[in-house]
Amino acid sequence: MSALNLSKNPIYDHCFSQDRKTVAITKENDVLLFDVSGAKPSLITTLTHHDKPVTAVDISSDGKIVTCSQDRNALVWEPSGDGKTYKPTLVLLRINRAATCARWAPNGKKFAVGSSDRVVAICYYEAENDWWISKHLKKPLRSTILSVDWHPNNVLLACGSADGHVRVFSTYIKSVDSKPDPSVWGERLPFQTLCADYISNSGGSWIHDVSFSPGAEFLAFVSHDGNVNIVYPSPPVGSEPGVPAAYFEVRTRHLPFKSLTFINDNKLVAGGFDAHPVVFEGSEQGWQLTKSIDDPTEAKKHVQEEQSAIDLFKSMDLKGKSGSKFSESLPTIHQNSITKVKLYSPNSISTSGNDGKVVVFKV
Repeated sequence: MSALNLSKNPIYDHCFSQDRKTVAITKENDVLLFDVSGAKPSLITTLTHHDKPVTAVDISSDGKIVTCSQDRNALVWEPSGDGKTYKPTLVLLRINRAATCARWAPNGKKFAVGSSDRVVAICYYEAENDWWISKHLKKPLRSTILSVDWHPNNVLLACGSADGHVRVFSTYIKSVDSKPDPSVWGERLPFQTLCADYISNSGGSWIHDVSFSPGAEFLAFVSHDGNVNIVYPSPPVGSEPGVPAAYFEVRTRHLPFKSLTFINDNKLVAGGFDAHPVVFEGSEQGWQLTKSIDDPTEAKKHVQEEQSAIDLFKSMDLKGKSGSKFSESLPTIHQNSITKVKLYSPNSISTSGNDGKVVVFKV
């Protein structure tokens, strides 16, 4: 485990580069890039162009950075030869409300931006005009898009929204994508084909995050009811999405999870308002919560100073408060809610939080 204290402000999103030597974090209206290859993190540069809080940051497989913000804009930052400066290019999102999330496709040729405008912008580079343009996924979206995740084939996109639905769309663009192979999600996949549409058993809790499994044969999502949902799909029937072949809702007593990521097809990790990650394991026969990482119940407890009853009452009478000293810190590494959980290596995750920390945990 390693903890990086990178900011005094909340970190809404973070992303490591492919070589894990650089990490990008959001900080109010900016994005900070740190070199974390040495003993201490050092600031490389600050990406400054947005005029409202940055809501998401992601780094592509070839080093391009995408950022999006409440200012309704997205920017693609291309690195220069020295690796310390970046050239911003404005993306034509064509949305009227805040951009909420952004993720590169695995091949780095396009990215998706969710928004409060009830659309998902699928953005790609048009060499003829030398700019980034977008096509919109609209129907049947009816609420703010809170999370997106790409299928490894670079065509299918899972979207979680505030209306409690998780939907899987085709984002096939003829000039960008090669024709995807048939899968359990469908065979013919023109743009905006609705391949799946699921709703949590709680009946409409916000979907904070969604993720395809590494093998891409099923997906999982976390909702505001504090539960984790795993769905195994069945092929679409005609033009209608198929019903789930298997659906598991793991009920927990935890506060809502904000984010999740798969370690492998039989293990995933979620984190959120409880400020520590939780591990779930299972298969198509069932899923369950197996352990907590950095479990506060097992962490070292702070010892209260002993105090006689007469001293306690004297203190309350004179100062209006108890003389007992309580620690203001949580017994966990994160001192506030976890905002994002991402895969760092085959057996570890990285998390960012509202406490300004980025932490790498072994799973």
